[in-house]
Amino acid sequence: METEDYVVQPIIDVSPPKWHLGHTTWFWETFVLVPYLPDYRIFHDDFSFVFNSYYETVGRRVFRADRGNMTRPTVAEVYRYRAYVDEHLNRFFEQVELTPDLQALIDLGLNHEQQHQELLITDIKYILGHNPLFPAVDMPIDERMPDRPGQPVTLAEGVYTIGFRYSDSSSFCFDNELGAHKVYLNETTLAGQLVTNGEYLAFMEAGGYTNFKYWLSDGWTWVNAQQKQAPLYWHKVDGQWHYYTFDGLKPVDTDLPVCHVSQYEADAYARWRGLRLPTEFEWEAAAGSLHWGLRWEWTNSAYLPYPGFTTAEGAVGEYNGKFMSGQMVLRGASVATPEGHARPTYRNFFQPDKQWQYKGIRLVLR
Repeated sequence: METEDYVVQPIIDVSPPKWHLGHTTWFWETFVLVPYLPDYRIFHDDFSFVFNSYYETVGRRVFRADRGNMTRPTVAEVYRYRAYVDEHLNRFFEQVELTPDLQALIDLGLNHEQQHQELLITDIKYILGHNPLFPAVDMPIDERMPDRPGQPVTLAEGVYTIGFRYSDSSSFCFDNELGAHKVYLNETTLAGQLVTNGEYLAFMEAGGYTNFKYWLSDGWTWVNAQQKQAPLYWHKVDGQWHYYTFDGLKPVDTDLPVCHVSQYEADAYARWRGLRLPTEFEWEAAAGSLHWGLRWEWTNSAYLPYPGFTTAEGAVGEYNGKFMSGQMVLRGASVATPEGHARPTYRNFFQPDKQWQYKGIRLVLR
């Protein structure tokens, strides 16, 4: 990464790498060091305004679309900020006894950090993938991992328990996973493999983006307003489809799972095949028999609270619950997800038009 790469924000959804570094540092300073480390002095009075994301409880913040308009603080100062907070976190762990509530806060901070590690990768890809030079950059993920052959997975008709349950091997979850509850599922068969680039290309060549009958109304409006013809990062060069990867602009590998598709595109592809996307409950019930983790997998489930969902007091209560409107659930993980951050009950969520995360398609066969 060059210094110039740290400050770009092509669209409102993509935060500059400099902001990610500052925000994750601010999280530790604001929620751990300030309230719990005696005599801690904040690094800079203005950084809460600059690096607060959406926490109304904490105070004012920079408008999200303006994160890329700030040349100050500099990248070097953000790294000094991170070093300062890291130093004081070391003191914190040496001096402060971790109560159960404080341990839970630390766990949340670690998982928040992992979320932003993935966002940092996907945002860097968007920044560089919209540079007309399509620059290559070293990145510690393998975008070229093929899906392993897998057999379809059939769920028997019956009642299944959905949601997070504490165990010795898994002690952390986000609040939106809590509220384990029963759901009744009809007999359902999920595809054993993700849809490939080659399979999706067949949809494109069959006029998938020009035939309204495959699209939800909002999706068809989106296709026409955005003039969509292909997944994100795809470009036709001399009659052949290429896509941007961290290795630069390359011919599309038809054997790899399709990536960077919106929920609208995933749903339209399924309709073209005469099939559908799974619900998040079907996906979770089948997860133990599926090979998953290469792409976040779109479902046709709206992001809604589980029975008994409650919002925690204070700023941490703003983490998930207030976004339960207008978004769709994704399940699984992706090649950009940090090791140890994935679990079958994880509920990722985005608006149905978003493409820039590593999102793919698994179909329900019947």
